[in-house]
Amino acid sequence: MSAEATTGERAGILLVDDMEDNLIALEAVLGSLNQPLVRARSGEEAMKALLRQRFAVVLLDIRMPGMDGFETAANIKRLDQTKDIPIIFLTGADDDAGYAFRGYATGAADFLTKPFDPWVLRAKVSVFLDLHRKNRQLERLLSQEQANCAQVATHLAALEKLLADDPLNLPEARGRVQELQQLVELIGRQGRAH
Repeated sequence: MSAEATTGERAGILLVDDMEDNLIALEAVLGSLNQPLVRARSGEEAMKALLRQRFAVVLLDIRMPGMDGFETAANIKRLDQTKDIPIIFLTGADDDAGYAFRGYATGAADFLTKPFDPWVLRAKVSVFLDLHRKNRQLERLLSQEQANCAQVATHLAALEKLLADDPLNLPEARGRVQELQQLVELIGRQGRAH
C-alpha cells in the first residue's frame, strides 16, 4: 500500500459523462484500482467536484449537453488549482476526426475512442495515478527540505548572534556548532532514506 493510501489521501478519479451506462462501464473497468471514483453527469458538475477535492485524473466525455467536454477541459486548464490534472478524453468511434486534434489542443493528456479496451484504459489511468502519487511524494519531500533549511538557518543565526554579542564565549559557540552538525547529519540521513 502506498503512503498516500495509508494517510487517507488516495487519489480520486473523476468520471464525466452524461450517459448512465457509460459511467457504469467506467466504474466496472476502474473499480479494481481501489481508488475513489467520483461521477459527474455534466461539465458543470465536474467543475464543482474538481473544486471540492483533489483528483489524479479526469476521464471526460466530449459530447454532453450544455458544457461539452472541450469547454469543460478549457475551464479545468484555466484554474490554477486544476490546470495540472491530466484529462483523458473519451469519444465515440463515429465522432469527427478533428476531435483528437481539438482535444489535445484543449489540454488533453490522452484520447480514447469508445468502445475502449478495458485493459488499455486501466493501464493509462494507472500511469496517471502513479504520477500523481509521485508528485505528492515530491511535494512532501520538498516541504520537509524547506523545513530543514529553515532549522539550519535559525541555528546559524543564533550562532552568529552569539559570536557577535560575545566573541570569546567559545564553549557555547562550540556547543552550537555541534548542534548544527548533528542537524545537518540528521538531514543527510533523511535524504538518503528517501
